[in-house]
Amino acid sequence: MDGITAITQRMAAIQATVATLAPPAPKPAATAASATAFGAVLDQAVARTAPAPAPAAATKPAAVFVDGVPADLAPYGNGRVPADALEPVGSTGHKLWAPAAGALEDVLAAAARDGVTIGITDSYRSFDAQVDVAQRKGLYSQGGLAAKPGTSPHGWGLAVDLKLDATAQAWMRANGGRFGFVEDTPREPWHWVYRG
Repeated sequence: MDGITAITQRMAAIQATVATLAPPAPKPAATAASATAFGAVLDQAVARTAPAPAPAAATKPAAVFVDGVPADLAPYGNGRVPADALEPVGSTGHKLWAPAAGALEDVLAAAARDGVTIGITDSYRSFDAQVDVAQRKGLYSQGGLAAKPGTSPHGWGLAVDLKLDATAQAWMRANGGRFGFVEDTPREPWHWVYRG
């Protein structure tokens, strides 16, 4: 639906621009010259309203969720996403869902520009790793620090546990939302989830 809206808006912008241009007065009979003149005016209008194309390198995967789950990973199941369906977060050795990985790379770069260092302690977690964390740290619902295995956003490649000092924590709280990350778990200030 967004595509249709964008096309409709684009057509309206072109029509509005064409209406403001003063094409040469038409001659009594249609000629090749008048068609050429109209073509020149149309080209000028399109050039005035056309958005600059985005560079190919800047294109990031679209974040498509269905009930909070990445649509392209849903068929695998939480914690059962194959490694090749995830994207590396730079050279950190961590992997996330592609849109989350790109956004986290942007977070790390922006923080670094501001003189802030943010580390990553955990990212995608397989189902077996979720079971291990739950056994070691206890379930959140029982006062522990782990989600019930198969329900963690780590199992979709959406969550990261960050290594944050006080400055980095303040930076994330002030800026994380700009990149689609939210701090959504009380008692876990290191846990950030990508919501797009």
